[in-house]
Amino acid sequence: MLPDLDHETYLRQAFAVARRAREGGDHPFGAILVGPDGAVLMEQGNGYTAEGRDMTAHAERLIATRASKAHPPVFLADCTLYSSAEPCAMCAGALYWAGIGRLVYGQAETGLKEETGNHAENPTLDLPCRTVLAAGQRKVEVIGPMLEEEAAALQQGFWERAET
Repeated sequence: MLPDLDHETYLRQAFAVARRAREGGDHPFGAILVGPDGAVLMEQGNGYTAEGRDMTAHAERLIATRASKAHPPVFLADCTLYSSAEPCAMCAGALYWAGIGRLVYGQAETGLKEETGNHAENPTLDLPCRTVLAAGQRKVEVIGPMLEEEAAALQQGFWERAET
């Protein structure tokens, strides 16, 4: 059973991970995985630069991969992934396949698309994560967008400067 958690507190922790990713020269996205007892199990910033310009190194995909290697799906079903932005279709699929039971996100994909435009490093795939996850056989609870203004602030000014 999914625990009752303070979503705003954990989401702000994911925002802090996104800020650190940006300060480290990477895209400003972050995610954390919280266990059923409320403990933060792992955190992950975007890995585009760190992974050698890997376009698939989104924070959510990377953390889902790490989580699926570290924990069985029966455990992950009671975990919550907090993400600074709505996961794209690839990342939603990754958290689904890992078996993570709940997703809480900050900025909606539509808002992110408006901020980034048609940037070569972030050609936004405007397909809501709810649509992707609803296509699965297993239910994944989705909460978001939340704290959207704070989440959007993580992106401000980044995409004008980012290399293409």
